[in-house]
Amino acid sequence: MIPFNKPYMTGRELAHIAQAHANGHLSGDGSFTKRCHAWLEERTLAGRALLAHSCTAALEMAALLLDLQPGDEVILPSYTFVSTASAFALRGAVPVFVDIREDTLNIDERLIEAAIGPRTKAICVVHYAGVACEMDAIMEIADRYGLKVVEDAAQAIMSTYKGRPLGTIGDYGALSFHETKNIISGEGGALLCRDREAGERAEIIREKGTNRSRFFRGQVDKYTWVDIGSSFLPGEITAAFLTAQIEDADGITSRRLAIWDRYHAWAAAHEGAGRLRRPIVPSDRTHNAHMYYLLLPSLEHRTHFIQAMKEQGVQTVFHYIPLHSSPAGIAHCRTASDMSVTDSISDRLVRMPLWVGVEDHLDQVMAAADAALNRT
Repeated sequence: MIPFNKPYMTGRELAHIAQAHANGHLSGDGSFTKRCHAWLEERTLAGRALLAHSCTAALEMAALLLDLQPGDEVILPSYTFVSTASAFALRGAVPVFVDIREDTLNIDERLIEAAIGPRTKAICVVHYAGVACEMDAIMEIADRYGLKVVEDAAQAIMSTYKGRPLGTIGDYGALSFHETKNIISGEGGALLCRDREAGERAEIIREKGTNRSRFFRGQVDKYTWVDIGSSFLPGEITAAFLTAQIEDADGITSRRLAIWDRYHAWAAAHEGAGRLRRPIVPSDRTHNAHMYYLLLPSLEHRTHFIQAMKEQGVQTVFHYIPLHSSPAGIAHCRTASDMSVTDSISDRLVRMPLWVGVEDHLDQVMAAADAALNRT
């Protein structure tokens, strides 16, 4: 079976882990963590970057930074991973869902303003498949209503919108280094703060609400509990693994883009024949080839396609079940628009294998897909 995903190793991970072991610093914020912070701040232009043990943790830190109170509202798409909503629900806030665009599958910025109410505090966007949302329009709405913007950029490291790295256009951004992402550390993530001043409070929240980091820098003579927070730091072993990955980030991205381009060229004929729709990437943004998906005509077509691919030794998968129709979504959230695009996309989207190394198998994958599409 050709798997849907296979974690890529650069070959330097174990050497870095051995160095972390030799350094004798295995808890968070050691030398490898600092290297990752410096790289992220340089590449994303963030005022402050802080590693976390997951993208979920980074989103939860953002929710704490927003000072959400029970009953406050955050506007976001329903076509996303559960963490996007649960991070805010944990603070007692109400996630308010609006529909997505048919082209990029991102939040439909044209629906945001109508969803704003007296308790709205923030907008959380999700850059689906590493393709940017319409950030200029979203930031204009946020500025006009005095709202904060959080970017769930879990899939979007190395992607840009009009030349600006994703994750630092809004107030806060969250990255993922889960093994299913482009740049990985097994489990892992990072919080990006656009402004350095906000990053100072984020550092405290990340350290259980203490000013421990300032103590170790000699800025205070003792550390104490100064804010609410939790333990969001990853260990140094995780940071050492991630260091090997970011050292090869450009090469990884380049190889993934080459795979994405091959898929896109192959799928053109099927799109022309009306069998599927290809991903759409607007010309004013760059993507990182996080995934290549196909939009098939119906749920029945997708079910048959996935089964036909499996029979030929290729694993393909669907993606999110909309949060607005999930049990927790019904209990803790509400919708503020018709969700027909979200429902339709969820039924029809299928993801193709895309990982560094699958290049050697692409002819087999595409031949299997040709046969499966002809059958469906």
